[in-house]
Amino acid sequence: MSEAPSPRSTSETPRVGPKTPVIRVFDCHVARVTSEGAYEYLLLKRASHKIYAETWRMVGGKLKADETAWQGCLRELAEETRLPVARLLCVPYVNRFYEWRHDRINDIPVFVAVTQKGADPLLDEEHTAFVWLTLDSAMERLPWPGQSEGLRAADGLLRHGQALQEFMEVSLIE
Repeated sequence: MSEAPSPRSTSETPRVGPKTPVIRVFDCHVARVTSEGAYEYLLLKRASHKIYAETWRMVGGKLKADETAWQGCLRELAEETRLPVARLLCVPYVNRFYEWRHDRINDIPVFVAVTQKGADPLLDEEHTAFVWLTLDSAMERLPWPGQSEGLRAADGLLRHGQALQEFMEVSLIE
């Protein structure tokens, strides 16, 4: 009987992580209405010194110990884009993947923030460019399948999910 292969180096030795899904991060797609009444979606290009360098991504980030996913989403939206948020909706989709280096399953809540028509972001040091794209064009640029599917679900909620929206909208009134 042969032994299981070992990692190539000690830097790749996986750590045993929790055996339940964890919520550490979130995905937030940003939408704005076009002059034709359709939606377009914001993608941000990551800076070369950041993780996922030079890739196009939606707003995202790690949660602080004392915040919920939706609170972290609003914080990162302010930090990364400074865009005004007219509405924030929880998308009925969870981006899920396994991280082998940490032996954990990540459940990533997905949100869609609707901003003002014509608004553009003010980028932070984590990003070097932005672009507003149609659904199909944005999905082509997102590197992870779960991100694309989350965007598709966000678009469906905005365009066809009026019955769900009242249950999925985060109250922004404090």
